[in-house]
Amino acid sequence: MGVIGYGLGVVGAGLGIGLAALGATSSMARQPEMEGRLFTVFILASAFVEALALIGFVVTLIA
Repeated sequence: MGVIGYGLGVVGAGLGIGLAALGATSSMARQPEMEGRLFTVFILASAFVEALALIGFVVTLIA
């Protein structure tokens, strides 16, 4: 049962990173001069989403 929960968590993390990448790339296409700031925000958002996926992994191992 825990494997199913972790699988759903990974799907959520993948969707989160995908949406962050979509937003960052479309924003960079509209305003290329903001590329540095947008890339930094994208990396931070990806790190937070991955942290949530890792927390889900740890909770699956504990339960």
